[in-house]
Amino acid sequence: MIGNRTFMMIKPSAVKDGFEGKILSKIQEAGFRLVALKKTQLTKIQAGVFYEVHKERPFYSDLVEFMSSGPIVAAILEKPNAVQEFRQLIGATDPSKADPGTIRQLYGISVSENAVHGSDSDENAAIESSFFFSGKERF
Repeated sequence: MIGNRTFMMIKPSAVKDGFEGKILSKIQEAGFRLVALKKTQLTKIQAGVFYEVHKERPFYSDLVEFMSSGPIVAAILEKPNAVQEFRQLIGATDPSKADPGTIRQLYGISVSENAVHGSDSDENAAIESSFFFSGKERF
């Protein structure tokens, strides 16, 4: 159901630092249900395709390099108004400007290594979810 699902990814730096469990717990404590979950690693090609929307931006190459540098945790989350609710839970892109208690404020390192990715619209949530999960992997 569009509007009730969003996509999120725990980024390589947060996985490397061992924050997956804490981040997933915070997400579930906020009332999100896990619809799909997997740990994987993006190739540079996959990261490039996933972030293609940013291809013309100066940070694109660094983003692709970073997102393919180690394992990530991908998930589809469900809750009413999921996209907006999750973006509120994760906080501002810059962890130093994120509200206290948000995921990025707690576990982010910098603007690029901000712990998690969250879809910015219902349309992108559907696209991003399908990039990582088949219909058989959603529960």
